[in-house]
Amino acid sequence: MAQDAKYIIQYCKDSVTRAKNVMKKSEDIIRIGTSSMTPAQVLVDLWPKLQEECPGVKFQLVPFDNTPENAREILANLGQNIDVIAGIFDETMLNLRRCAGLEISKEPICAAVSIHHRLAGKDRLTVQDLYGEKFMMMRREWSHYVDLLRDDLWKNHPKIQIVDFDFYDVNAFNQCENNDCVLMAVPKWQYVHPLLKILPVDWSYTIPYGLLHSPDPSPVVKQFLRAVQKETGRDK
Repeated sequence: MAQDAKYIIQYCKDSVTRAKNVMKKSEDIIRIGTSSMTPAQVLVDLWPKLQEECPGVKFQLVPFDNTPENAREILANLGQNIDVIAGIFDETMLNLRRCAGLEISKEPICAAVSIHHRLAGKDRLTVQDLYGEKFMMMRREWSHYVDLLRDDLWKNHPKIQIVDFDFYDVNAFNQCENNDCVLMAVPKWQYVHPLLKILPVDWSYTIPYGLLHSPDPSPVVKQFLRAVQKETGRDK
């Protein structure tokens, strides 16, 4: 009986140890949400350097459908099933979605056109190139940075017809391609739609790009974010 009791006690201790090890392993995984509009390529490119700062941390890509419902649910609950998502943002969007953001870069606001569009043969656009075009922009108050561009176009370039839409997804890109419109875009989206070409425009408008995360990230996510800051020069 005494031997059996010792075995049971040791078995229980081993079970606790195994459970702790499983928890430890799961804690050392960064779950990166990825969709057509939020590709993880920026982190894939940084990963060799990030591993030096976070040697025990592993990546896990978590694909999701980029729908308005998913965006609300996932961004409001970062840290539960997904830890970080790469994308464009600003304070307006962060407050709306109840999440935090680590800026990696300022992305130039560009124009996406169908490969069959009259402007597709150009390497760079002027504002005047957009005269007579339907320019698709996210609705007002979605982003302060976008509203600055919108106000400039309304005031100084009335020959550009602004078309509002509510959500960035593949449908917005399809609408641009099917209706021969011009879509506000950023260079990071160059692979979202094979029939669209993203062109820089001769203006100075940009929008922050980086990692969306929980306002109260776990210790391993904090470590990861510090490593990203260091490798992108954002810790200075």
